[in-house]
Amino acid sequence: MMKHRFMKWLIGGAAALVAGTAAANVTITGAGATFPAPVYAKWAEAYKAATGNTLNYQPIGSGGGVKQITAKTVDFGATDDPMSGEDLQKAGLLQFPAVIGGVVPVFNLPNVKPGELKLTGAVLADIYRGAIKTWNDPQIAQLNPDVKLPRTAITLVYRSDSSGTTFVFTDYLAQVSPQFKSDLGAGKTVNWKTGVGGRGNAGVAANVMKIGGAIGYVEYAYAKQNKMTHAAMVNRDGNAVQPDEKTFAAAAERADWKAAPGFGANLNNQPGANVWPITAATFILVHRQPQNPQRVAEALRFFDWAYKNGDKLALELDYVPMPDNVVQSVRESWKQVVGSDGKPVFRID
Repeated sequence: MMKHRFMKWLIGGAAALVAGTAAANVTITGAGATFPAPVYAKWAEAYKAATGNTLNYQPIGSGGGVKQITAKTVDFGATDDPMSGEDLQKAGLLQFPAVIGGVVPVFNLPNVKPGELKLTGAVLADIYRGAIKTWNDPQIAQLNPDVKLPRTAITLVYRSDSSGTTFVFTDYLAQVSPQFKSDLGAGKTVNWKTGVGGRGNAGVAANVMKIGGAIGYVEYAYAKQNKMTHAAMVNRDGNAVQPDEKTFAAAAERADWKAAPGFGANLNNQPGANVWPITAATFILVHRQPQNPQRVAEALRFFDWAYKNGDKLALELDYVPMPDNVVQSVRESWKQVVGSDGKPVFRID
């Protein structure tokens, strides 16, 4: 009898140990924007080392991220095109910003150094609406008297998927060029008149690198990691600036984060001497009343950890961490994510 009780205790204890181990090692799932994928990968690696928990993030584009979270197939969605207050309310979603970065024009021309070629928003818009067709066009040449520009035809490379990066890029071009706004508009997808499509920031980067004379637009981390040639941009104040964490941060300084639902501040074409003109935050979406409160709580715990511990990793990739006052407001907003008992799923320390 004693032996039987001992074996029962041993089996039960082993089962409890296995269950405890399984509970301690959680995998959370997310999908969406490719814009923040490099920093989410860095954060996930460090988070797993610190906690044992895993983030499985699929960079399928912002449109895909919104679809996946709306369909409740992931624990969180990610988008660079913030959802409107009405759409958030309708879908029962909470939205908050994770990190700030910049979209940069990248191109493939021999003998031109990164940051050497200057473009204005108006000229970039004319390139992307097909009005400027060669690299030695007078409008480009006038901006770059010291750069030897070839007669090479310009091949446009764009995102073929529903993309928040495309939204950020086209929103900027529509702001600075009434003609671009009229011809193409702004959105996660637009009807490009010519060019070559690529899936994700990685797909655009790959096409630009293999096609001579190509120009594309990617999040700066992709340009930096792939040693791509980027253009300097003339900002709203008339200054030619380079993309980096300082010029992205300058764009975010005047942002009124609380004015827009879901912290959806628009950082494009901001005034300021050192502002990078194509800057954006990227956003996370979770259900206010999630089907799996424990997993969504872990997703919030991951982003809480990233806010506290991920700044250095973000800066290494030239992303800009969210300002402390915004992080404080975001944490407060998480109280709206509740379980069936009406209590917040994640307790803020």
